Amino acid sequence: MTPFVLSFVMLALLLVMLVLRIPIGVAMFVTGAIGYVSVSGWEPLMNHLKSNPYHYFSTYSLSVIPLFVLMGEFATRAGMSRALFTAANAWVGHRRGGMAMAAIGGSAGFGSICGSSLATAATMTQVALPEMRRYGYSGALATGSLAAGGTLGILIPPSVILVLYAIMTEQSIGQMFVAAVVPAAIAVAGYLIAVQISCYLDPDAGPAGARMPLIDRFRTLRSVWPVALIFILIIFGIYGGWFTPTEGAAIGAFGTGVLAVTLGGMRTTEFLDCIYGTARITAMIFLILLGADLLNAFLGLTRMPTEAAMMIVEMGLSPMAVLLAILAIYLVMGCLMDSMSMLVLSIPIFFPIVMSLDLGMAPQDQAVWFGIIALIVVEMGLITPPVGMNVFVINGMARDIPIIESYKGVLPFLAMDVVRVLILVLFPGIVLWLGSVL
Repeated sequence: MTPFVLSFVMLALLLVMLVLRIPIGVAMFVTGAIGYVSVSGWEPLMNHLKSNPYHYFSTYSLSVIPLFVLMGEFATRAGMSRALFTAANAWVGHRRGGMAMAAIGGSAGFGSICGSSLATAATMTQVALPEMRRYGYSGALATGSLAAGGTLGILIPPSVILVLYAIMTEQSIGQMFVAAVVPAAIAVAGYLIAVQISCYLDPDAGPAGARMPLIDRFRTLRSVWPVALIFILIIFGIYGGWFTPTEGAAIGAFGTGVLAVTLGGMRTTEFLDCIYGTARITAMIFLILLGADLLNAFLGLTRMPTEAAMMIVEMGLSPMAVLLAILAIYLVMGCLMDSMSMLVLSIPIFFPIVMSLDLGMAPQDQAVWFGIIALIVVEMGLITPPVGMNVFVINGMARDIPIIESYKGVLPFLAMDVVRVLILVLFPGIVLWLGSVL
């Protein structure tokens, strides 16, 4: 068996292990170890394991991950999700579908300091769903808007997945953050339009709430300005060269920690809970990275990514056809796997293929653009039937709403996602514009 064929056999074994519900980090490590031994033997594998993981995990750039995770833990404790929803609802809640739009706006704000789609969806559901029920919102619109709003958590910077993509592809974390801002704004606008369309088709789906006096609306903004300040400070501080991404993450974690103490009443017990939660999530991420490192080393020995890229180029397919095929695979995988595992697993295979395509961009611009597009398609998988991780999370918290209603509710948002992907694929300059201006 040639090394090239062996690589596909090992990938098939990896998929079998994932179907058997073996954790992705363990599955990648076992697959990579078996493949590595098959190609080079036990001694080279031991030499790799005694040195490479240490050098990989001791790099300064990876320290940004636990800091951003801690920032999200503090933000949850500070009650920022409720403050964001309250402020957004004060301004748009009196409109038809206004609470659903407020939930999307709140999810966007919370995602900017959380960075996790599932956490954003679960947190905003606890805050917004009771209010939407009280005003008689349909189950489809309520859960659909919350599931779609939750997907903003992994796109709006600072995002842990954007950090991982930047590290794995050797791109600038600051550039990835800046490139995600405009697509995230387009996503929010598209979701708001989807709410309006849903209410136009079914006027009873999202009844209008009470109108709040103008002075009271401005008062609600006092509780959310720290979120905007932290977001602006991190993004422009990193890109402007005021501090490194790790320093920016530390500043963000410190700022949200102060807010958790002053606004959320966090005390020693809650602080320790945040530390333990950060440790658990960070350990899970690093286990995935360890498995991915060994799997990537095995694939490097077989030269599978390079040869696959050469084969696709020699097939004579247009670059756009190859790109759309990759995005279709991402969409299917996104229905079955969590976004972090999927990207860590697929980037070593797909990234060389994409970088071999002539898409009319400079290599660095193409790498940044592909990362944003891939992340958006992964988002779509989080709400795509028949699985959709976000839909399952929200439906588990709203057990009285049939899951078929939730799937109906996400369809207008999926349609907007398709439109957004097409726009960004056809006009890459939208993704790259803000970075070029700054």
